[in-house]
Amino acid sequence: MKHLLSTFLFAALLISCNSSDKSKTESSNTETTTEVTSKEDKELKSITSDEDLIATALMAAPAESRANSKVIGYNMAGEFVTLKEGDSEYIVLADDPKKDGFNAACYHKDLDSFMARGRALRAEGKTADEIFAIREAEVKSGKIKITPGSALHIYYGPNTAYDVETSKVDGAKLRYVIYTPFATSASIGLPETPSAPNHPWIMNPGTHRAHIMISPLKNEVE
Repeated sequence: MKHLLSTFLFAALLISCNSSDKSKTESSNTETTTEVTSKEDKELKSITSDEDLIATALMAAPAESRANSKVIGYNMAGEFVTLKEGDSEYIVLADDPKKDGFNAACYHKDLDSFMARGRALRAEGKTADEIFAIREAEVKSGKIKITPGSALHIYYGPNTAYDVETSKVDGAKLRYVIYTPFATSASIGLPETPSAPNHPWIMNPGTHRAHIMISPLKNEVE
């Protein structure tokens, strides 16, 4: 009888342990499923209106300045216009809806004459080399001014769909450019090639377009 009672207690204990393990497993599976579902529930929308262009372009600007930043660029009709008025220190260039992928930029207003001149020369059909040479001469002559330290933020990626709640473009990242006209590696102490992802380096050293590049880490997604 004593042996039978011991056997019964052992069996009951075993059943209890198995039930507990199963409960933990089911709980774990439920949590995992909920997490995956929440990530997949993100509502993505294609850019189909000027409002979409504005919302996504502003993600290139610092969060605290988005409400007051001016947005320019091509509208859905293909016209280069002011999409949104603003009076902050930033001007935002919206993605061109007729081009593949996504590319919006935000730059300090002190760079506007430099950027506008580039757009005008491209519209005239000038090549990249011709634009470089013309702006080089005009910066040297003082016709175009680039304030050292002026920043450009580039928000870019392969997709154009965006999250309607956050306005973040799916898979887009930020790259930063800080203009330092005519600086060289020796004058500011940065290499001319990146040492590693997210490390600053100087591009176009010794020219009007000399600038510090800070590119994102490969797995960094905004």
